[in-house]
Amino acid sequence: MFNKGDVMRNLGFTLVAIAVIYSAGYSQYQSGVTVEPILKADTTTIGQTITYPHFHKDEVTILKVTIPPGASTGWHKHGFPAFAYVLQGKLSVELETGRTLQFPINSSFAEVIDTFHNGKNTGSEDVILIAFYMGEKGKPLSQPRSK
Repeated sequence: MFNKGDVMRNLGFTLVAIAVIYSAGYSQYQSGVTVEPILKADTTTIGQTITYPHFHKDEVTILKVTIPPGASTGWHKHGFPAFAYVLQGKLSVELETGRTLQFPINSSFAEVIDTFHNGKNTGSEDVILIAFYMGEKGKPLSQPRSK
C-alpha cells in the first residue's frame, strides 16, 4: 500500500520540478512574475504549417470579438496567421469541409489559413474572443465568402 503522506509529498516534488522546468524558458522575467503559456503552435487547428507572409508593411491587430447567442461570424478566411483565445462561452467553428471544431472557455487556437470557416455561438451566453491577426497595414483581416 502507498502511504498517503508519501504520495502527496512525491506529487508535490513532481509539481515543483515540472514548474521549474516549465518556467525555465521564461527566466528573462524577474522573480515574482508569473508566466502562463496560452498557446505554442507551429500548425493551425487542421494541421497547416504556420508561415508568416512577407508583407510590405506588417501590422498586428488584436480584437475583442463578441458573438451573441445564435449569431455567427459569417463564412470568411484569413490569408495569414491569426490566433484566438476564448474568454467566455463555447465557440463552434464550421469548416468548408463540413468538419466542426469546438473551443470551450479558456482555450486558444491557431486559426485556419486560406480555408473558409464560420464561427458560431450555439450556446446561451455571449462568446467572447480575443483575436490576434498577423496581417498587413491597410489590408482587411479577413475575406468573406461570396454567395
